[in-house]
Amino acid sequence: MRITLRSKAADETRAIGEAIAALLRPGDTLILTGELGAGKTTFVQGVAAGLGIDDPVTSPTFVLVHEHEGRLPLTHADVYRLRRVQDVLDLELVDEDRVLLVEWGDAIRDLLPTDHLRVELTAPTDDEERRIVLEADATAWSERWSALSAGIGAWEGSP
Repeated sequence: MRITLRSKAADETRAIGEAIAALLRPGDTLILTGELGAGKTTFVQGVAAGLGIDDPVTSPTFVLVHEHEGRLPLTHADVYRLRRVQDVLDLELVDEDRVLLVEWGDAIRDLLPTDHLRVELTAPTDDEERRIVLEADATAWSERWSALSAGIGAWEGSP
């Protein structure tokens, strides 16, 4: 399952995150990928808003993990600086009661639940919109895929 979205501005990227948040359940994992400046943290800000989180959401690049409380508790991790598998395991990221969003998550994909939503963001060039690709292969998302597609349809673009 795959959906490609287009975002013209940071506010739209946040709105997409917020729309996805409406479908999140405890234990969900979102793997965020994309180069520096692609909008990963901006997307997380939208998810946090959709979960009713009022605190500021910033990149956890140097502290590795931020936790927020809302309709569902949120763990926001950034594994960009981690170099050893043990460093990741020591963080104990996965919690069935929390939603987990992992920036640079492809680097530790094998350590995360297989039932996840992958969110790939591409940084726009001067004449392009940001592209956001959502992918899932697992059961938990297949049963929500129609609702997901309907909730984000305003941003759907060509593949």
